[in-house]
Amino acid sequence: MRRLLGGRTRAALVMNAYDFQDADTRAASTEREIAQLRSVGLAPEELDLREFFDGGNALRKTLENVDLVYIRGGNTFVLRRALRHSGADALLQELLAADRLVLGGYSAAACIAGTTLRGIAGHVDDPEHLPEGYPEGPVLWDGLGLLSFAVAPHYRSDHPESDEIEETVRHYIDHHEPFVALRDGQAIVVDGDDVRVVG
Repeated sequence: MRRLLGGRTRAALVMNAYDFQDADTRAASTEREIAQLRSVGLAPEELDLREFFDGGNALRKTLENVDLVYIRGGNTFVLRRALRHSGADALLQELLAADRLVLGGYSAAACIAGTTLRGIAGHVDDPEHLPEGYPEGPVLWDGLGLLSFAVAPHYRSDHPESDEIEETVRHYIDHHEPFVALRDGQAIVVDGDDVRVVG
């Protein structure tokens, strides 16, 4: 990630996949994520997509002034709603295509980068969950399409969701959906046309 950033350090931390948690749990996690990003030389600030649900150009201006958008894991469907209602989904697609920023993150962040969210619904990823302040609307099953395949994180790892991910992988196989299963500690790196799994 630092190689892709080329020395740039301005990071926007998106915590919205964790909006299903209570405020204290979310705040404590935000502190940990900021500390971890600082530990690798980045200058992070939280970017709460809920502040942009009313639309306008403020989010574009914010994203144009950061080098990295880093997304915390959590509920993939809550994250997808936040991206849609803030307009961040279209802006990220546009800015990444223009090579204006780097996108990073884990778990739910990898899932939303793929083609589809079908198959990942489970205990944590409840597709019907609607946190306070989120507009009502249908479940969003489409990923951002930044990758040409779906992603199944926590595959056969020491993680509480690993059993559910076995079902996800089975779903993708049964439905002939191209996918990559990531074990914890692995990452998908996209650099131009080069797409590879590392770790």
